[in-house]
Amino acid sequence: MKRGTAFLVALVFVLGMVAAGAASILHDGLSARAQPSALETAMAAVMRKLAMPSSARDAKNAVANSPEVLRDARLHFADHCAICHGNDGSGDTGLGRGMYPKPPDLRTAQTQNRSDGEIFWIIENGVRLTGMPAFGDSGEHGNGQDSWKLVHFIRHLPALTVEERIEMEKYNPKGPDELKEEQEERDFLSGAPEMPSARQNHHRH
Repeated sequence: MKRGTAFLVALVFVLGMVAAGAASILHDGLSARAQPSALETAMAAVMRKLAMPSSARDAKNAVANSPEVLRDARLHFADHCAICHGNDGSGDTGLGRGMYPKPPDLRTAQTQNRSDGEIFWIIENGVRLTGMPAFGDSGEHGNGQDSWKLVHFIRHLPALTVEERIEMEKYNPKGPDELKEEQEERDFLSGAPEMPSARQNHHRH
């Protein structure tokens, strides 16, 4: 494609994105609860594809898959990714539902049809104007091993078992109230005396 033609195509897409964004704002305001229009979603996907280096799309997974690799990635995902994507990859979480655009369902063709290199690139570099951060280590010792492992786990998400999901729940980040409740349960099971404040608040909702 000639440089002039490529510029015109890019310009048309940018103008289309601006128009779609303006229409969305006029219809829904600036609320993050709104759903992107079909046009906005399609154009964002095209622009994302154009922005990704072809060398990234063709990259092969540098980590061999194994049960151990899958487990490492599963627990890493539970600790770092599930807060937005959910343990099952659906994106149906409290935080995810409040984002614009919403996190994609990683089990569907939208993600599963991507190459390993594309998924790796997104994990490492993030996606601008979304809630997806860049998780890659830009330092000299960064080798992307954790991200390549996550690619294997994302491929596994459609076949995630109940047992795997239950294990992941143990590694999900917990808030102060959850940590306090767990500590009180441990104290109770170990026979430690229950604090007065714990007794008063135990059944409070």
